[in-house]
Amino acid sequence: MMAPGTRPSKEAGARGLLDAFAAGDPEDRVRLGEVFNGLGKRSFGMLLFICTLPAFIPVPGVGGAVSGPLVILVGLQLLVGRRTPWLPGFIARRGPHRRAVARFRDLLAPWLDRLERVVRPRAAVLLDHRLASAVTGLLLALLGLLLSLPIPLTNYLFGVLLLLFAFALLERDGRLMAVAWGVGAVAVGVFGVLSGQLAGVLARWVDLLV
Repeated sequence: MMAPGTRPSKEAGARGLLDAFAAGDPEDRVRLGEVFNGLGKRSFGMLLFICTLPAFIPVPGVGGAVSGPLVILVGLQLLVGRRTPWLPGFIARRGPHRRAVARFRDLLAPWLDRLERVVRPRAAVLLDHRLASAVTGLLLALLGLLLSLPIPLTNYLFGVLLLLFAFALLERDGRLMAVAWGVGAVAVGVFGVLSGQLAGVLARWVDLLV
């Protein structure tokens, strides 16, 4: 469970949220089912952030196999228009140790400090409109699928891109989300369509459905 006094406030930025989840016993786990409690419209951003962390595990095949399906789950929920995240119980009860969150926060701290100087809540239509949520969800689902595929040397690249989506949702910055859409679409085109791997997986899924 979350340690007393560490529940993040609704007004906290990305750095403040990470500080809250890193606080407490380093061996405690940050359960995925807890990370979006009380965060309102920013709940998908915090969940996406935590789900992306395994992508940075420096072991080939492990990060993508863990993060990819979780990111797909988040993306599909945005695609169908859910307003709050949902996780099956066996996933909601799991999550990273607080020491892992703290380590990642310290690694990102210089970038977070710079980012929080320029981002701010704006262009909410690019976050809350039904069509905007669907675009975000579709790109996240495709990027999660690409992350799951054995494409060499791409885990960190997709991880950084997914963090861009997470920060846009956390900071409620629609302009940053527009940037994430553009870069995400390019990544899907370059690593998915042009490589043929994504198209092949999607074709197999369609065959199974029909």
